[in-house]
Amino acid sequence: MNIPKSTNPRIVIIGGGFAGVSLVKRFANKKVQVVLLDKRNYHTFQPLLYQVSSSGLEPDSIAYPLRKIIKKHNNIFFRLTQVSTIDAENNQIITDIGSLSYDYLVIATGTKTNYFGNKAIENNSMPMKNLPQALNIRSLILQNFERATIAKSLEEREAFLNFVIVGGGPTGVELAGAIAELKNHILPRDYHDLNSHDMQIHLLEGGPKLLPPMSDHASKKALEFLEKLGVAIHCNTFVKNYDGLIVSTNTDLILETETLIWAAGVTGNPIQGLSEKALIEKANRYRVNRYNQVEGYANIFALGDIALMETEKYPNGHPQVAQPAIQQGKLLGENLMKLIEGKPLKKFEYKDKGSMATIGRNKAVVDLKAYKFSGFFAWFIWMFVHLMSLVGFRNRIVVLFNWTYNYINFDKAARLIIRPFKKLN
Repeated sequence: MNIPKSTNPRIVIIGGGFAGVSLVKRFANKKVQVVLLDKRNYHTFQPLLYQVSSSGLEPDSIAYPLRKIIKKHNNIFFRLTQVSTIDAENNQIITDIGSLSYDYLVIATGTKTNYFGNKAIENNSMPMKNLPQALNIRSLILQNFERATIAKSLEEREAFLNFVIVGGGPTGVELAGAIAELKNHILPRDYHDLNSHDMQIHLLEGGPKLLPPMSDHASKKALEFLEKLGVAIHCNTFVKNYDGLIVSTNTDLILETETLIWAAGVTGNPIQGLSEKALIEKANRYRVNRYNQVEGYANIFALGDIALMETEKYPNGHPQVAQPAIQQGKLLGENLMKLIEGKPLKKFEYKDKGSMATIGRNKAVVDLKAYKFSGFFAWFIWMFVHLMSLVGFRNRIVVLFNWTYNYINFDKAARLIIRPFKKLN
């Protein structure tokens, strides 16, 4: 990999997500050599992926070059690669550009889409875990609008204009609201030869309520907001099969659509090589202690979504969202330096700052410890928090400008089919 030799301990970090970026910043100009590895050369702000897929933002608004994060620090290196195997016995990793030894290894590979073993859904649905996938969804939505204008029958047109989103968590709820705004504001203006009433948006949730991790108040308000936007909500409904056109469910509901977006769950994204005892098979997450050490390994750590830390308050691990990853990354940066210096380590304690979701223009829900609120103020708080959480000043300015423009003009400016998407079937 052409990493220079160093007398300082080498820390290898796999993954440039929230956890990896939070961690790598802690080693700036410290007496360690750090190598950050990722299969992409940018960090993605995943909470806003749905806005890319619904034409609200361009991808460079929510992505930030990893090399730009570390450019001022001569002790930190980046390599663009995919890690295939961990050789813990010899303290090295195997990648598609060669092998690399380490003194300390940190796994921050996050999650991947969970299809629960259903190959038909995996082959025919649209996932949304990264920027290329979000762009695929954007292209398909816009292509479907174009195809609907030349459809030969009402049934064919309706299939192009029906959108089914599976998963009533924050991703599904936010995406449903964003597509509903396309229907209400963009379709009537851009496509005069289409009837916006022909466009249907269905949100399917396997459980009894939307936003399962959030409060009943948030769930009820999200349901109310989405129904006002014209989204059909189907709780206690899960998809049994999707062949690329027909959606069959556990109920009598059968839907015909060219677009099924899968936001129904994630599973860990582990790397081959560690012992079976270290991996919790059902969740595909590494079992870690309060210092984020992987069980059975003194110098291997796991962070964020890929790590499952059992505590009294979180017996099933922390929620797979950004804040636990960021907080774990910060603390592990301190603990690794303490470990190198022979000092006692500090246990991780998650500080829950609350949760939130936006459902569209002036509509959001926020759960804090002491307060639960919704509507315009919640929407404003959601915007401020997400804006300040973006990496890079430029990205904040670009996103703020786009949001302001969209708010004033009821418009989504990124309605571009830059890279046409073609379904395999």
